[in-house]
Amino acid sequence: MADRESSGEPVAIFSAKDNGSFHLDSKALERILLADHVRDKPVVVVSMAGAFRKGKSFLLNFFIRYLRNQCRSDWLKESDAPLDGISWRGGSERDATGILVWSEVFLVTTPQGEELAVLLMDTQGSYDNVSTIDECTTTFALSTMLSSVLIYTLSENIQQNDIQHLQLFCDYAYLAQKEVHGTPFQNLLILVRDWCCLREAGYGKQGGCMMVHRWLETSRDQDWLKGLRRDIHDCFDDISGFLMPHPGLKVATEPEFEGRLSKMDAAFKEQLEKLVPLILEPGHVAPKRVNGREITCEQLKTLFEVSSGEFCRGTLPSPTSLRQATGVETNLAATKNALEHYELLMDEHCSDGYLSPDLLITAHEKQRAAALNLFDRMVKLGGRDLAGHYRRNLLQEIQIMYKRYVRRNLNKKSDCTLM
Repeated sequence: MADRESSGEPVAIFSAKDNGSFHLDSKALERILLADHVRDKPVVVVSMAGAFRKGKSFLLNFFIRYLRNQCRSDWLKESDAPLDGISWRGGSERDATGILVWSEVFLVTTPQGEELAVLLMDTQGSYDNVSTIDECTTTFALSTMLSSVLIYTLSENIQQNDIQHLQLFCDYAYLAQKEVHGTPFQNLLILVRDWCCLREAGYGKQGGCMMVHRWLETSRDQDWLKGLRRDIHDCFDDISGFLMPHPGLKVATEPEFEGRLSKMDAAFKEQLEKLVPLILEPGHVAPKRVNGREITCEQLKTLFEVSSGEFCRGTLPSPTSLRQATGVETNLAATKNALEHYELLMDEHCSDGYLSPDLLITAHEKQRAAALNLFDRMVKLGGRDLAGHYRRNLLQEIQIMYKRYVRRNLNKKSDCTLM
């Protein structure tokens, strides 16, 4: 066991440079994901993200302990053992820079007998005293794109700006994707640490899900808040919550605290014992999917390179400018592409001379459906309402264009009659 525990270490995979650009360590990624025992295994990517000093690394180390103990129910029995893994010490200095992954990829076996690889990911603290907004947004967006479970850590409660930040991160990740097939991202767990409003909701999953439902409920909000919260729902297959108590005074005040469970409050340990298996128990783990298909560690490496490349090349608008975007430009671009697609297909279909009215309308309906499908797949900002407005406009534009084809077709018939 000791040899195996010493084999893992945090590795900086994606980091910001001094000039504001980003760097992906492909060689380190290859060493981790292309190891013989994991490269062909379906992969689960658990990513911890959130604001500065919200205990992400601290909690991830308990994930490591659980996985090293092979997901056994007694994984917390060593109450006096120090907490090893990613540096998590308290204070005002940040530890994580960019995206870190734990170099040890764990194998778990599901109740169905399938062996899965589990990769743990840690992110730079958001909006801290060093990082720029662009660095934080880019890091969080990439983490969102790559994870099968995104754990968004907050402190004490959820505020309106927490939801606005989450929407910005999701929008930027959404923009970096070439096309969207279904819901863009998988599972979001909103984890609130140091929860103390027990009159509103009790600790754990039930209280967390109740509060998340209340926070994202739209019936009484202003229109812009309704749109914002509905957009968050549209981004993820599943959204849940979990409320964690404070770990205790000794954790917060003892300078030599080493993460020993014996120093933590009983309520924290009780919820910790529920939280970690909820995410990592072999029967609960969520493999990473792309377009509905599970991917392997080797395929994750490619996804990491392709996704990070969108940010590293600098071809996307900056997150700062994206915050002020209305979504009009992306919807206009999608409309233009869809119209051009319709026109191209109709030109090809109508190039051989006169068509009977039945054949022409059949072609129109087929190419209209193809154009709408293209519009729906293209990445658009601004939410469902704005996209719906532009989709309706697209239908009107297609109908106008179709009438032109009808007139041209009649002219061809006239030409044939004269001949």
